[in-house]
Amino acid sequence: MIVAVTGGTGFIGRHLIARHLAQGDEVRYLTRGNPSPALDGAVPFKGDLNAGTPTLRNFLKGADVLYHCAAELRDETLMQATNVEGTVNLLAAARGEIKRWVQLSSTGVYGNPRHQVITEDSAIAPVNAYERSKAAADALLAQAAVEHDLECVLLRPSNVYGIDMPNPSLFQLIRMIDKGWFFFIGKRGAVANYIHVENVIDALMLCAKADLPDNGQAYIVSDHCLLEEFVEIIAEALHKKPGQIRLPEAWARGMAGMGSKLARFPLTASRIDAMTNATVYKSDKIISELGFRHAVSIREGIAELARHWQTHAQ
Repeated sequence: MIVAVTGGTGFIGRHLIARHLAQGDEVRYLTRGNPSPALDGAVPFKGDLNAGTPTLRNFLKGADVLYHCAAELRDETLMQATNVEGTVNLLAAARGEIKRWVQLSSTGVYGNPRHQVITEDSAIAPVNAYERSKAAADALLAQAAVEHDLECVLLRPSNVYGIDMPNPSLFQLIRMIDKGWFFFIGKRGAVANYIHVENVIDALMLCAKADLPDNGQAYIVSDHCLLEEFVEIIAEALHKKPGQIRLPEAWARGMAGMGSKLARFPLTASRIDAMTNATVYKSDKIISELGFRHAVSIREGIAELARHWQTHAQ
């Protein structure tokens, strides 16, 4: 295959490129900086999503699949230009140049549901700037599928993790459990939704190669377990006892409100939301339609993550 990847130097993109290179595929990636030594074997194309159409068209020319993984995650002032306008530019350049477009989206486009089962038929309800920009990019792709007959598919993973992930939040949780500082908030039944990066790569490559039942389909990929089980997995891997303290949610939210003006106060509204949310993101559609399977279970992946942290924390 000839494979083109935007966002190839990112967490998911690096794993995706490595997998395709291991299969002997020809891989190109778009980069604003110097070629990455970690991606040796792939061909770098200098530019970004706001480069002119000729540059992007040259990057895409003859590709069997384009994986659009690039996105601005942190700077809200750049999200519209990168995530939305960048997708517009890429769509203009891709016309007639590629066979299939695979878009890395996010379950964030469903907003912040509290106690629901989310499927691909659930309402798109983004809350923050990042989620709105991803939803807008997805809508552009759906429009191109209809108006320009672009062969495309969207993948929406939940929280993606792996031992080389840049987001420190899970490592912070592991540290709290290791130190005996962790406590539960609210009633039992909160759910942890995570997906191992290698499972995401499996899903992306299925989206690239599988016969699609319909064009422009979206697929959720996620794994989940109760928060109590999630904490127990980490504690067992660390050879520690899981925390048993449980604070009332109302009390915790009151403390978070009082501490909101203090720098680095550990208890925040968003953390309480995450620790009390019972929403489940279902992967039934990608399993039934494309034959996806979780190669790395949540128990295996989270235990591996905890052991990695323990080995490298000293």
